[in-house]
Amino acid sequence: MTSGPPAESFERFRAYLRFLAQCHLDPRLKGKMDASDVVQQTFLQAHQALAQFRGQSETQLAAWLRQILARNLAHAVRDFGRDKRDGDRERALEVSLDQSSSRLEAWLAADESSPSQKADRNEQILRLADALAKLSEAQQEAILLHYWHDWPVAEIAGKMGRSTTAVAGLLKRGLKHLRRQMKAGE
Repeated sequence: MTSGPPAESFERFRAYLRFLAQCHLDPRLKGKMDASDVVQQTFLQAHQALAQFRGQSETQLAAWLRQILARNLAHAVRDFGRDKRDGDRERALEVSLDQSSSRLEAWLAADESSPSQKADRNEQILRLADALAKLSEAQQEAILLHYWHDWPVAEIAGKMGRSTTAVAGLLKRGLKHLRRQMKAGE
Protein backbone atom coordinates (compact mmCIF):
# COMPACT_ATOMS: atom_id res chain seq x y z
CA MET A 1 0.00 0.00 0.00
CA THR A 2 2.87 2.36 -0.57
CA SER A 3 1.01 4.68 -2.94
CA GLY A 4 -2.02 4.70 -0.68
CA PRO A 5 -4.90 2.28 -0.53
CA PRO A 6 -7.47 2.27 -3.29
CA ALA A 7 -10.66 4.02 -2.24
CA GLU A 8 -12.53 0.72 -2.70
CA SER A 9 -10.66 -0.75 0.27
CA PHE A 10 -12.49 1.70 2.55
CA GLU A 11 -15.70 -0.23 2.01
CA ARG A 12 -14.20 -3.18 3.87
CA PHE A 13 -14.27 -1.05 7.04
CA ARG A 14 -17.85 0.26 6.74
CA ALA A 15 -19.47 -2.06 9.30
CA TYR A 16 -16.52 -1.68 11.67
CA LEU A 17 -16.64 2.12 11.60
CA ARG A 18 -20.44 2.10 11.86
CA PHE A 19 -20.15 -0.08 14.97
CA LEU A 20 -17.66 2.34 16.54
CA ALA A 21 -19.83 5.32 15.59
CA GLN A 22 -22.90 3.68 17.14
CA CYS A 23 -20.97 3.15 20.36
CA HIS A 24 -19.82 6.75 20.55
CA LEU A 25 -22.53 8.84 18.87
CA ASP A 26 -24.07 11.14 21.44
CA PRO A 27 -27.60 9.84 22.20
CA ARG A 28 -28.90 13.42 21.96
CA LEU A 29 -28.08 13.36 18.26
CA LYS A 30 -29.97 10.16 17.41
CA GLY A 31 -32.89 12.00 15.80
CA LYS A 32 -30.61 14.36 13.92
CA MET A 33 -28.02 12.02 12.49
CA ASP A 34 -27.23 8.36 12.15
CA ALA A 35 -23.98 6.46 12.57
CA SER A 36 -24.11 5.70 8.84
CA ASP A 37 -24.10 9.44 8.10
CA VAL A 38 -20.90 9.88 10.10
CA VAL A 39 -19.26 6.89 8.39
CA GLN A 40 -20.22 8.23 4.96
CA GLN A 41 -18.70 11.61 5.84
CA THR A 42 -15.58 9.79 7.04
CA PHE A 43 -15.25 7.93 3.74
CA LEU A 44 -15.74 11.15 1.78
CA GLN A 45 -13.00 12.92 3.72
CA ALA A 46 -10.69 9.89 3.53
CA HIS A 47 -11.17 9.73 -0.23
CA GLN A 48 -10.37 13.43 -0.53
CA ALA A 49 -7.24 13.04 1.63
CA LEU A 50 -6.13 9.70 0.16
CA ALA A 51 -2.79 11.12 -1.00
CA GLN A 52 -1.97 12.01 2.62
CA PHE A 53 -2.23 8.42 3.87
CA ARG A 54 1.27 7.15 4.59
CA GLY A 55 0.47 3.78 6.11
CA GLN A 56 1.57 0.41 4.84
CA SER A 57 -1.01 -1.98 6.31
CA GLU A 58 -4.71 -2.49 6.83
CA THR A 59 -4.19 -1.89 10.56
CA GLN A 60 -2.73 1.53 9.80
CA LEU A 61 -5.58 2.25 7.38
CA ALA A 62 -8.11 1.33 10.08
CA ALA A 63 -6.35 3.64 12.57
CA TRP A 64 -6.35 6.49 10.03
CA LEU A 65 -10.05 6.00 9.33
CA ARG A 66 -10.76 5.91 13.10
CA GLN A 67 -9.02 9.28 13.50
CA ILE A 68 -11.18 10.81 10.79
CA LEU A 69 -14.28 9.24 12.36
CA ALA A 70 -13.36 10.68 15.77
CA ARG A 71 -13.04 14.16 14.29
CA ASN A 72 -16.39 13.79 12.54
CA LEU A 73 -18.11 12.67 15.75
CA ALA A 74 -16.59 15.59 17.65
CA HIS A 75 -17.69 18.01 14.94
CA ALA A 76 -21.21 16.58 15.00
CA VAL A 77 -21.46 17.16 18.74
CA ARG A 78 -20.10 20.67 18.33
CA ASP A 79 -22.35 21.55 15.38
CA PHE A 80 -25.54 20.21 16.91
CA GLY A 81 -24.71 21.43 20.39
CA ARG A 82 -23.84 24.94 19.17
CA ASP A 83 -20.77 24.78 21.41
CA LYS A 84 -17.46 26.27 20.45
CA ARG A 85 -14.82 23.85 19.28
CA ASP A 86 -13.44 21.85 22.17
CA GLY A 87 -10.09 20.30 21.30
CA ASP A 88 -10.11 18.25 24.49
CA ARG A 89 -13.45 16.67 23.56
CA GLU A 90 -12.16 15.85 20.06
CA ARG A 91 -9.03 14.28 21.53
CA ALA A 92 -11.10 12.40 24.12
CA LEU A 93 -13.32 10.99 21.37
CA GLU A 94 -10.28 9.83 19.41
CA VAL A 95 -8.85 8.14 22.50
CA SER A 96 -12.25 6.62 23.26
CA LEU A 97 -12.51 5.20 19.73
CA ASP A 98 -9.02 3.73 20.02
CA GLN A 99 -9.99 2.17 23.36
CA SER A 100 -13.18 0.77 21.80
CA SER A 101 -11.16 -0.74 19.02
CA SER A 102 -8.79 -2.23 21.58
CA ARG A 103 -11.72 -3.67 23.56
CA LEU A 104 -13.13 -5.18 20.38
CA GLU A 105 -9.75 -6.72 19.61
CA ALA A 106 -9.48 -7.99 23.20
CA TRP A 107 -12.80 -9.80 22.78
CA LEU A 108 -11.26 -11.83 20.02
CA ALA A 109 -7.62 -12.04 21.07
CA ALA A 110 -5.93 -14.41 23.41
CA ASP A 111 -2.17 -13.95 23.61
CA GLU A 112 -1.59 -13.85 19.87
CA SER A 113 1.48 -12.16 18.54
CA SER A 114 2.48 -13.61 15.18
CA PRO A 115 1.60 -11.61 12.06
CA SER A 116 -0.70 -14.35 10.80
CA GLN A 117 -2.55 -14.42 14.13
CA LYS A 118 -2.92 -10.63 14.07
CA ALA A 119 -4.22 -10.77 10.51
CA ASP A 120 -6.70 -13.46 11.55
CA ARG A 121 -7.83 -11.33 14.50
CA ASN A 122 -8.35 -8.33 12.21
CA GLU A 123 -10.47 -10.51 9.93
CA GLN A 124 -12.54 -11.62 12.92
CA ILE A 125 -13.10 -8.01 13.98
CA LEU A 126 -14.35 -7.12 10.52
CA ARG A 127 -16.59 -10.22 10.43
CA LEU A 128 -18.02 -9.35 13.87
CA ALA A 129 -18.78 -5.80 12.73
CA ASP A 130 -20.43 -7.16 9.56
CA ALA A 131 -22.47 -9.64 11.60
CA LEU A 132 -23.59 -6.87 13.98
CA ALA A 133 -24.68 -4.79 11.01
CA LYS A 134 -27.00 -7.61 9.93
CA LEU A 135 -28.92 -7.60 13.22
CA SER A 136 -32.13 -5.65 13.64
CA GLU A 137 -31.72 -2.17 15.10
CA ALA A 138 -33.32 -3.33 18.35
CA GLN A 139 -30.93 -6.28 18.66
CA GLN A 140 -27.93 -4.06 17.86
CA GLU A 141 -28.97 -1.52 20.48
CA ALA A 142 -29.61 -4.15 23.15
CA ILE A 143 -26.29 -5.93 22.49
CA LEU A 144 -24.28 -2.69 22.43
CA LEU A 145 -25.85 -1.40 25.62
CA HIS A 146 -25.56 -4.69 27.49
CA TYR A 147 -22.22 -6.09 26.35
CA TRP A 148 -20.39 -2.92 25.38
CA HIS A 149 -21.65 -0.41 27.92
CA ASP A 150 -22.44 -2.95 30.68
CA TRP A 151 -26.01 -1.79 31.14
CA PRO A 152 -28.29 -4.13 33.10
CA VAL A 153 -31.23 -5.63 31.23
CA ALA A 154 -33.75 -3.64 33.31
CA GLU A 155 -32.09 -0.34 32.37
CA ILE A 156 -32.04 -1.31 28.68
CA ALA A 157 -35.72 -2.23 28.91
CA GLY A 158 -36.52 1.22 30.32
CA LYS A 159 -34.55 2.99 27.62
CA MET A 160 -36.07 0.94 24.81
CA GLY A 161 -39.59 1.01 26.22
CA ARG A 162 -39.78 -2.79 26.33
CA SER A 163 -40.16 -5.41 29.01
CA THR A 164 -37.10 -7.09 30.50
CA THR A 165 -38.31 -10.35 28.93
CA ALA A 166 -38.42 -8.71 25.50
CA VAL A 167 -34.91 -7.32 25.93
CA ALA A 168 -33.63 -10.71 27.12
CA GLY A 169 -35.15 -12.20 23.95
CA LEU A 170 -33.44 -9.58 21.79
CA LEU A 171 -30.12 -10.38 23.44
CA LYS A 172 -30.56 -14.14 23.10
CA ARG A 173 -31.61 -14.01 19.44
CA GLY A 174 -28.94 -11.42 18.61
CA LEU A 175 -26.15 -13.47 20.18
CA LYS A 176 -27.40 -16.61 18.47
CA HIS A 177 -27.28 -14.81 15.13
CA LEU A 178 -23.80 -13.41 15.84
CA ARG A 179 -22.45 -16.84 16.79
CA ARG A 180 -23.93 -18.39 13.67
CA GLN A 181 -22.45 -15.64 11.44
CA MET A 182 -19.03 -15.90 13.08
CA LYS A 183 -19.02 -19.69 12.78
CA ALA A 184 -20.06 -19.50 9.12
CA GLY A 185 -17.14 -17.17 8.43
CA GLU A 186 -14.52 -19.55 9.86
